[in-house]
Amino acid sequence: MGMTMTQKILAAHAGLDRVEPGQLIMADLDLVLGNDITSPVAVKEFERIGAEGVFDKGKVAIVPDHFTPNKDIKSAEQCRLIRDFAYRHEIENYFEIGQMGIEHALIPEKGLAVPGDVIIGADSHTCTYGALGAFSTGVGSTDMAAGMASGKCWFKVPEAIRFNLKGKLQPWVSGKDVILHIIGQVGVDGALYQSMEYGGEGLAALSMDDRFTMANMAIEAGAKNGIFEVDDKTIAYVKEHSDREYRIFKADEDAVYTRVIDINLSDIRPTVAFPHLPENTRTIDEVGEVTIDQVVIGSCTNGRIEDLRAAARLLKDKKVHPRVRTIIFPATQKIYLQAMREGLLEIFVEAGAAVSTPTCGPCLGGHMGVLGKGERAVATTNRNFVGRMGHPESEVYLASPAVAAASAITGRISSPEEVMK
Repeated sequence: MGMTMTQKILAAHAGLDRVEPGQLIMADLDLVLGNDITSPVAVKEFERIGAEGVFDKGKVAIVPDHFTPNKDIKSAEQCRLIRDFAYRHEIENYFEIGQMGIEHALIPEKGLAVPGDVIIGADSHTCTYGALGAFSTGVGSTDMAAGMASGKCWFKVPEAIRFNLKGKLQPWVSGKDVILHIIGQVGVDGALYQSMEYGGEGLAALSMDDRFTMANMAIEAGAKNGIFEVDDKTIAYVKEHSDREYRIFKADEDAVYTRVIDINLSDIRPTVAFPHLPENTRTIDEVGEVTIDQVVIGSCTNGRIEDLRAAARLLKDKKVHPRVRTIIFPATQKIYLQAMREGLLEIFVEAGAAVSTPTCGPCLGGHMGVLGKGERAVATTNRNFVGRMGHPESEVYLASPAVAAASAITGRISSPEEVMK
């Protein structure tokens, strides 16, 4: 019986020839990640267990991004605690305001994740790096503390679902629509503690930004991780961003999957997840009349340069609806600068949108876009649970940057085709 991509990576990092689903292993780590919410707890646990130093100063990354720029005294103290820790332990990958970004866009951009890695992060969307053919998954803060001290982590080897991709994306359809389509199909617990493994000839139709978005939302299907086969696009991205050695793992032909699901990319339409679960999806043709109060374009899911370009194509020479607050968050400083050089920020401001510094802010109802009672938002974020972006009686509709931008213009959930007629 063969092994999947994930199982091969875990076996290699555990020093084993093979592993079986359900097996408990101890694996070596290539990166341990935390942010301004989870790292303070990890720091306290790290000190409580008496650890004298981190296992490798170059394999720990701390990125304050959730409540930064600091929204209040408490968040400022959280960041001060981890800043002091990072300086004290000479952590090489500490990224502060001015050089930082949303962690899951920043880590690949900095070349800190490459194919074949095992990465843990005290944030559930650490699964993003599976786009590069790495095993990456979210853990608790105590696991982060142990990982920083030892460079190791316990794992239960997951089963896997294979997604065979074929066809090409229609105009205005992106990786966000694909992953919402998949979550709508399998449900928010349809891949519970399993690996979502993507391959097939349709992989060539997906950009790296599409893949990052899809891997990012594996957790929204309950998955342990999402992972993509490594191809020429992956290798080109890695060579551009990193000088680290990498290792490509391919699933065996006789690898065992709990399910094999065929996805024809050509059939997917722009898709929207209605409140209050990511699985509550409808195609843009089924949405109906849903007026909105706010649009948020950004986050670790959809704040990359392709996302901003898609939004700018729709907003160019147009105005956002006077009753719609439109907030745009480039995911990193590098993306912000690139968007500036391409004239995208000018398009956004002239359209009547606000452009923010990189931050997770509104995604979790933290700051810079909190919703009031009864308000509705279209967001390119990853979760639309009750109260996710503010008041418990507000509503969040998840969509792609193209649908979000189109909706900002019309004041209701709309298709890009409608706006571009």
